[in-house]
Amino acid sequence: MSSQKSDRSGRRLSRNERELWASFTRPIRPLRPQSAVPSEEAPEPSPPPDVVLGAAPAKARENSIPPLTSLDRRLRQRLARGRAGIDARIDLHGFTQAEAHGALVRFLRSSRAEGARVVLVITGKGMRGAAEDQGVLRRQVPHWLRSPNLRETVLGFETAGPKHGGEGAFYVRLRRARG
Repeated sequence: MSSQKSDRSGRRLSRNERELWASFTRPIRPLRPQSAVPSEEAPEPSPPPDVVLGAAPAKARENSIPPLTSLDRRLRQRLARGRAGIDARIDLHGFTQAEAHGALVRFLRSSRAEGARVVLVITGKGMRGAAEDQGVLRRQVPHWLRSPNLRETVLGFETAGPKHGGEGAFYVRLRRARG
């Protein structure tokens, strides 16, 4: 690419436009300096090749994290109607975020080891009529369940039915324990 920048349409920017843009962006500081976006003029560094013999390629490493699936329709209906059993449950009311995360991870792993297939995670709905930043656990639990460190344990999850807490709880389907 040439030394002159262009806008999205491919048009070359004039000197005045480049100076105006530079004066506008000069006081802006990145939130995370180490992950700053490289400038268009600087060439992007190429990823280092796998030099370790026997190392799995990047694509294979990405595929080693099992995907999440949704609960099948029949199971979801049976759970919501109370016709399918919930093997275990945990209530995270009153926990701090750090305590809840640790308790959730321990609970899911031990439930899976004991052969549980479907568990109920109760987070609560948050305080009614409070600011939108309430209900921290209700918002965080789905992120934790999607995290790579729980993918070996969690097969899928969905919001629970009204009988089990509705918006304030999740059905979590666990993977079968190996061995």
